[in-house]
Amino acid sequence: MKARTVLRPTPTTSLLLHRRSAAVALVLLGLLAAVMLAAACLGQTYVSPAEVWHTLRTGDGPHALVVAELRVPRIVLGALVGAALGLAGALVQTVTRNPLASPDVIGVGHGAAAATVLALATGATPSPGAMPVVPVAGGLAAAALVYVLAWRHGLQPSRFVLTGVGIGVALSAVVQLYLTDSELEAAEQIKLWLTGSLNGRGYEQAGPLAAVLLLSLPALGWASRVSPPLGLDPDTASALGVRVDRVRLGLTVLGVVLAATATGAAGPIGFVALTAPQLARRLTRTPQLPLLNAALTGAVVLVAADLAARTLLPPLEIPVGALTALVGGPYLLWLLGRRTRTAR
Repeated sequence: MKARTVLRPTPTTSLLLHRRSAAVALVLLGLLAAVMLAAACLGQTYVSPAEVWHTLRTGDGPHALVVAELRVPRIVLGALVGAALGLAGALVQTVTRNPLASPDVIGVGHGAAAATVLALATGATPSPGAMPVVPVAGGLAAAALVYVLAWRHGLQPSRFVLTGVGIGVALSAVVQLYLTDSELEAAEQIKLWLTGSLNGRGYEQAGPLAAVLLLSLPALGWASRVSPPLGLDPDTASALGVRVDRVRLGLTVLGVVLAATATGAAGPIGFVALTAPQLARRLTRTPQLPLLNAALTGAVVLVAADLAARTLLPPLEIPVGALTALVGGPYLLWLLGRRTRTAR
């Protein structure tokens, strides 16, 4: 049985369909729907699936506040943030050819955190509607700094990652400095944001992120077409007509924009961008990181993690960023050990 199928929507165009990837995408879509339904039903107040459907359809009922105003907006935001982080992680790992790389590693999350902390600690906070722009600008600035410092007659993935780690450490020190020197109220706001949480967030944050994801669709289509040659040696990719440095720059910018926007919507949520692409790759068994499946895996992981964060220790709610870090840390250690054994 062939693993790939060539589709010809028009006489002049053709598409290569990887059957296992398509099957995995359908399974992930079903799993995402199931996890989102469970998240809408479960909590301190249980709501049956029939009541959830009635509330969403009519906007009325005894559970309208819990379902329509508290849980569903949060679930939608979680799915969008997870998808954006999954895509961002896949793009950055494609550029660096390193499964240990993620937007967090190259300083995007640290830049977003430093910009937000600086705004809150100095009182230079913009209007509430413009506040999500602050972490996005910080993430973009940090990534741009890493790219410039790592450039030496071309972009070497290992130097790119190491420069990002160094910039991330420096920005973390800046965050700690302002955190210890801030007023108590500002420090509490900073701590809450730094944990990464979907609590109290909803459509207001989901709208801009959804718009960015929609506007990124043409660029993601381009990325899926040009990224496979990056898995080859740079000289081989160049011989095939790929402008390696330009492609890497384009993929990096796209990944940084997605990661920074997701961070602006929910705060820094670690390890989703690291784990989702690798999980998707193992599920599809493809040589390249599958963008669609990475997005779906990220959405499933984050919605499921947020559900666990809400329900594990009632009435206490764990910030989802803390829970993903708790699970992602051992995964990172396992991945490091696996790479060490492979290198021997």
